[in-house]
Amino acid sequence: MDVMGDKATLLGTGRFVQPSDRDETGEAVEEARHRIAAEAGDVEAMSVLGAMLLRRGDLDGAEPQLRAATAAGDRAAANNLGVLLHQRGYADDAAGWWRIAAVAGSAPAAHALGRHHRERGDEPAAEYWLRQSAEQGHVLGAYALADLLEHRGDAATEKWMRVAAERGHREAAYRLARALDRKAADGVGGGGAGADGASGGAGEGAGEAEQWYRQAAARGHQRAALHLGTILEKRGELKEAGRWYLTSAKDGEARAACALGFLLRDAGDPESAAVWWLRAAQDGDGNAANALGALHAERGETQTAERWYRAAMDAGDVNGAYNLGLLCAEQSRTAQAEQWYRRAAYAGHREAANALAILLLQVGDAEGAGPWFSKAAEAGSVDAAFNLGILYAGRGEDVAALRWYERAAGAGHTEAALQVGIVRLRDGDDREAERYLRCAAGGGSPEAAYRLASVLDARRPPTPAHELGEIAHEKTECEEWYERAASQGHRRAQVRVGMLASARGDVVEAARWYRAAAEAGSRNGAFNLGLLLAREGSEPEAAVWWARAAEAGHGRAALRLALVYARRGELAEGQRWADLAVSLGPGEVAERAARLRDALREELSA
Repeated sequence: MDVMGDKATLLGTGRFVQPSDRDETGEAVEEARHRIAAEAGDVEAMSVLGAMLLRRGDLDGAEPQLRAATAAGDRAAANNLGVLLHQRGYADDAAGWWRIAAVAGSAPAAHALGRHHRERGDEPAAEYWLRQSAEQGHVLGAYALADLLEHRGDAATEKWMRVAAERGHREAAYRLARALDRKAADGVGGGGAGADGASGGAGEGAGEAEQWYRQAAARGHQRAALHLGTILEKRGELKEAGRWYLTSAKDGEARAACALGFLLRDAGDPESAAVWWLRAAQDGDGNAANALGALHAERGETQTAERWYRAAMDAGDVNGAYNLGLLCAEQSRTAQAEQWYRRAAYAGHREAANALAILLLQVGDAEGAGPWFSKAAEAGSVDAAFNLGILYAGRGEDVAALRWYERAAGAGHTEAALQVGIVRLRDGDDREAERYLRCAAGGGSPEAAYRLASVLDARRPPTPAHELGEIAHEKTECEEWYERAASQGHRRAQVRVGMLASARGDVVEAARWYRAAAEAGSRNGAFNLGLLLAREGSEPEAAVWWARAAEAGHGRAALRLALVYARRGELAEGQRWADLAVSLGPGEVAERAARLRDALREELSA
């Protein structure tokens, strides 16, 4: 008789256990059979009939059957009579019948009684009865006990949550996974104790958490499906992640709909992404509203973008205010941009604080910018730390500037690492400079690559002489860095790579790099290209590049042109370039140009 009663109980939510799948005719026949037996005095039939009527919501029909079976000592009927009275609003009377059934050994009744005591605030009594239920193998009792213990911070929480999860309770599986996740994040083993008492590592805990997320998600838990999707996405398993996001989103989880939108956007399907973002945003997800705003902003639909940014802000997402600031700044609506940046910054948005500081600098309010840079940098904004370094450097406060540059560089800021490298070079600390320059160069800074190459170049031993005059060249690390900087458009690096190629006798390669530098505005590149062309017999073209270099302030190029025109007999033109060479220098060039100029002047006046 106990078995039937245990099945006919309420779920933890207070709803009835769902009836088994069967057609209405079969259920009617079964009810009629139990009714006949109950009328004949069969106690078990009374209990079962009462449970059937209770599940159907026929409380008036169920109560006399359950009372009769209870009077005959049926503990399952006593439990279900308690359920019925609880449904009618007679909680204390219900507890009385649950106590009778629980004392007689009914695990569902012990669970119901435990919940009753917890609702009344009597936790010791609640724990006693829930433990009775859990120890008898009742899954809802195990879950309710775990919930109570977790509320009190009891170490036995995981044990009972695991018991409930292993017996199919999906919320227990989800909460166990969350607990294991937190342990893994804290670096604590989450796999439980093994035979030797040792616990598993953090990685083990994360792996077990995934298994429980998967079990809960498979049973229809929408938040578990969301977390499982997140884990899979981080691991790069995007297809399966998308399936779980979709499952969760269809069940109404707005965050999953938002995440699914980002997956679809990254896969090149912004239209489908917008559908899910819209669904999530309408359910109050601020992140999805921001994503919709950004999508419309990219399309130039600024009014729609602004509407969604405002919706994000209304949903409590401070990014909405920040994005509104960005949108206004792009439209040169400076006053509105400042307003929105301030709103986000006051709410703790560090990048908004940095953007506000930049905006204040742009309008000439350096004093107002400083505190916002500081606030953003202290909150962890790497860009703000770098900008604070620039601000202090501009004021001549080099020690403070270096401190913030180092802080930003330590967080991976490329330009900050370059600035620290430059300071260390200036201080003569080549080794420390090299360390920072390597970080900056590795981060893509062409200036850092060039300076790093220069440091390494200065340490390079002289090129050894080769037997029999053969050419044997192996590219050094400094050359590789020069070439990296040159390929990124660094003009001085291009000139240096050209010089190295010329030294190897590779005239074509040298000309290519000199020309690239010269066309980008390098006067040294133009001068060296002219030298190379002159050696190859193309003096007219060389003169063109020397003229470009001289006009950019290259004294040696002006002297070369003066010599070219003097040889051609164009004395006035030669004198003009000689005059320019004298004014440009350097000293040695100025002296030679002055002598040439004087000689040309004498010849012109003869």
